[in-house]
Amino acid sequence: MPSARDAREWAAQGGLHGIGNSLYTPFSGPDGDDIDYDAYRALVRYCVGDLGHAMLWLTSGIAEWWSLTLDERKKLVEIAIDEARSVAPGAVIQACTTATSAKDSLELTRHAQEHGADICYLQTPPMEVHAGEGVLRFFKYIADRTDIALGMFNSGSSGCVLSPVEIARIYDEVPAVCAIKEGMLQYWRSKAIHALAPSLVVWECDTIVYRAGWLQAGIVTPAQLGTAGYLVETPEWPRLTEYWTRIWDGRIAEAISYAKESGLEELQSAVGNWYTCYPGRPEYFTHWAEAFRYAASMIGLPMGDYPHSRPPQAILPQAAKTQIRTAYEKFGPVRSPVSA
Repeated sequence: MPSARDAREWAAQGGLHGIGNSLYTPFSGPDGDDIDYDAYRALVRYCVGDLGHAMLWLTSGIAEWWSLTLDERKKLVEIAIDEARSVAPGAVIQACTTATSAKDSLELTRHAQEHGADICYLQTPPMEVHAGEGVLRFFKYIADRTDIALGMFNSGSSGCVLSPVEIARIYDEVPAVCAIKEGMLQYWRSKAIHALAPSLVVWECDTIVYRAGWLQAGIVTPAQLGTAGYLVETPEWPRLTEYWTRIWDGRIAEAISYAKESGLEELQSAVGNWYTCYPGRPEYFTHWAEAFRYAASMIGLPMGDYPHSRPPQAILPQAAKTQIRTAYEKFGPVRSPVSA
C-alpha cells in the first residue's frame, strides 16, 4: 500500500494497471435491506481469480454507495480485501470513499487505509458544493488526515463537474493525488487535463481515445480503473482481456477488428444505455445498478435474492430486461451459475 508521499511514484511506475472491476452490491432480504456477503465474496474471487483481473474498484456507483450505511461500506471493503488478497496477493484495491459529509468520507478513507487498500478515490461530492474551490477544500481535509494515495473521480452523476483547470489545481496542491477517473465521456477533457497536469494518471471513460492512440501518446493510462469487465467476458472466453491486450501493445487496428469479430462491440451496443440512463430523466448520467446485476445474472454471477436497487433508484422495467437478455443470448457470454 503506497503512502501519500509515495503515491505519485507508485502510480508512475505502474501501480495502477490492467482491468479494474467496479463491483455491484448483492442485496438480499425484504426490500433489499440486507447484503448477501457470500455472494459478494464469490464475485471478488471470480474477478481476481477466475478472470485474473488486476484491480478492484469498490463501493462506488455500481455498488450504489449512496444507499449503503457506513458500516456496510466498511464491511464490503474488508471482505473484498481479504478475499482478493487470499486469491491474488498482488491485486490492486481501489476504494471509493466519498460520502455526504467530509467527516464520513474521512472515516471511510482511514478505514480503507487501515485495512490495506492501495488508493482511495473521492468522487466530486454530490451535495451542495462550491465548485472547484469547495472540492479542493474537501480533498485537503481528507489528505491532511490520512496517509494513502488519493484519486479523483469526475462524474456527471455528482451534479458538479470539475473543469480541467480545477482538476489541475487539486493535483498541484494535494500531493497524495495521483490519478483520476474522468467520467464525463467528453474525450477532449483528458487531453486538456494532461496538458495542465502531465504526470497525473488519467483514465478516460470514453474509450474511443484508446483507438485514437492517446495511450501511445502518453495522454491516458493503460489501467482501466473502474469497469464492469466481468459482464463481457468469462475465463473460457476472455475477449475483453484480449481486446485490451491488443490496445496496450499498440495493435490498434487489430484490436478494432477483434472487438467486432468477437461480438464484444455488438454486445455493448445491443444492451443499450440501460446501465447509465433512466428514461424519466434522460439528461442525467446514473449508475442503474439493477441493470448491471441483471446482466450479471445472465453470466450466472451471484446477485443476492433481492434483484432491485435500494431507493431512491427506480425498479428496472421489463423492457430493459428483455433488451439485456436478448443481447446476451445473441452475443454472449451466457454461463452457468458461479458458486457462492
